[in-house]
Amino acid sequence: MTSSLFLMAFLAAMLLYVVVEASLSVLNLRYGAAHSEHVPTFARSHVDADSFMKACSYTRARGQFGLFSLGYGGLFLLIFLLCGGFGFVDNRLFSLGLNPYLHGVLYVLCVGLIFSVVDLPISLYSTFVIEERFGFNKSTLWLWCLDTLKGVLLSALIMTPVLLGLFWFMGQSGRWWWLYAFVFLAFLQFVFMLLMPIWILPLFNKFTPLPEGDLKDRILSLCEKASYRIAGIFLMDGSKRSAHANAFFTGFGATKRIILFDTLVSQLAPAETAAVLAHEMGHALHGHIKKSVAVSLFAALVGLLVLDWLMAQPGLYGAFGFSRPSLHAALVIFLFASSPFTYFLTPLFSMLSRRFEYQADRFACSLTGTPDDLTNGLLRLSKNSLSNLTPHPWYSFFHYSHPTLGERIAAMESFAAKGE
Repeated sequence: MTSSLFLMAFLAAMLLYVVVEASLSVLNLRYGAAHSEHVPTFARSHVDADSFMKACSYTRARGQFGLFSLGYGGLFLLIFLLCGGFGFVDNRLFSLGLNPYLHGVLYVLCVGLIFSVVDLPISLYSTFVIEERFGFNKSTLWLWCLDTLKGVLLSALIMTPVLLGLFWFMGQSGRWWWLYAFVFLAFLQFVFMLLMPIWILPLFNKFTPLPEGDLKDRILSLCEKASYRIAGIFLMDGSKRSAHANAFFTGFGATKRIILFDTLVSQLAPAETAAVLAHEMGHALHGHIKKSVAVSLFAALVGLLVLDWLMAQPGLYGAFGFSRPSLHAALVIFLFASSPFTYFLTPLFSMLSRRFEYQADRFACSLTGTPDDLTNGLLRLSKNSLSNLTPHPWYSFFHYSHPTLGERIAAMESFAAKGE
């Protein structure tokens, strides 16, 4: 393919992505507006009319800003591409006469930094205007800047050895470089999973052991009942940044631990919090985490094979404004060009994730002996987080990694009625 054909294919894919995503967002906004008069039946026990109206306003604000962000990001990428931005940065670094591998690492980091800086206004407005307006933001501008700086430095620290290793395999290990690179990346993912709870997460948040009491007793009892071993239960100070609540499992082996946001503990009763944790335990015991890692590794392997093919296409480099072929040029082109194509695989991953969520819900109901605690906890969290209770079916089918709250509650009620 010639450079012009590669460029036309990429622009057509980008246009299709923007049109589809914008159409889904508009559908979701209109559907929400048409169903904003009455609280859905499944939520009336916990969500009053005022809270529902506030949730509708929050959904509308996030959706409208999402449309703006979509156009803003797409327009900048288009300008950067057509004005030769990719090639300009490459030529400036090339003039320094650096080692090719060092040149490649610096190039990827520079391009990433450019797009991160362009995205800063989006993050600022989202945090300090929208989240602030609806009472979620607890962060200060100083903390936000500190988090941003830490994120940039941590990304550079992590990506430098990853990129050096990847470029070495691409340039030195011959025809089967993609297989060696895959093993290398899989090993690094294992290392990062091991280090995440003990080295990386503490850079941003404070973690303290969960105090003795009813909640800890309930969680340990569930772990014992399910024969699930953990290294510890910790509270995370999520409230210093946001009023949103969450819980998750992290690490494995000696670093496997349960993390509870302090906002979750403050918003839910102990029995409800324990049920939410039972749901997360269901993911682990059903092998969902391992299956998700396997899917991501398979996607990485396919991506490396596609990258191998792209490297051999001379017309590709000129399409993105590069003066010469290079390993880093092929990698950056792949990362940007693959996004609009992989976007259309989103429903497949969403469907798999929703299947996992249903399984974890059933596990939690079985472990706790009732769907009531998990149902009440989810309803309370939904009310407090102003979740969209009436998403458009197409939008939720495409994007939602979890079933809608109404679907989850109906499935749990059906499960309980069957006595499974």
